[in-house]
Amino acid sequence: MKFSLIPVVLAFALVACKSPVKLDSASVEDRQAASAAAEKSPTPILGNSLLKDAANSARNVAALDLSSKDANARAVGAAGLSGSAVADAAGKSAVATAAGASGAAGSSSAASAAAAAALAMRERIVYFDFDSFIIRPEARPIIEAHGRRLRADAKLHVALEGHTDDRGGREYNLGLGQKRADAVRKALSLMGVADSQMEAVSFGKEKPAVPGNTEAAMQENRRVEISYR
Repeated sequence: MKFSLIPVVLAFALVACKSPVKLDSASVEDRQAASAAAEKSPTPILGNSLLKDAANSARNVAALDLSSKDANARAVGAAGLSGSAVADAAGKSAVATAAGASGAAGSSSAASAAAAAALAMRERIVYFDFDSFIIRPEARPIIEAHGRRLRADAKLHVALEGHTDDRGGREYNLGLGQKRADAVRKALSLMGVADSQMEAVSFGKEKPAVPGNTEAAMQENRRVEISYR
């Protein structure tokens, strides 16, 4: 009996042909499954990427925000320091201005006092009209100068001596001379001079400054002399 190998060879050939197909089919199925899985999972993968990008962006924004806040704080601090410097400079300027004004006022007051003293030393006579004890407007500066001098030095004392011209009787002229002296005393008192610094007396027509009966002579005799003691 003869054994034929042809059927065996055919069987192996058939098996060999089917096996690659199955392997290829399995490989294709694997690739399809992987593709399906990939199609189902893009969102989580993409979501992770987006989350990472968002986290990085948040960190960048936070850093920028901190930098901005820090810059703002530095700007505010600088502005505060600048404002303090300006306020300090303004305060110093105001103090210097006030000191200058005070010094100027002091200098002006001293100059005024010196001028008043000079005028008081030079002008010691207040003149009056005929038969009058009203102080003339032009005599006001003289009285004011003596008032400032007396207020400045409480140790000073003055005698206010009233005089008249030779017209009229002795008693009448003594009374008129007293009224003239009292008028000057009242004016000085209104300026703040103490009564204890002043004495008002009258000599009437007994002590003429200029002898004679002329109008010019009589004008010189109607007066109050301010004499310091």
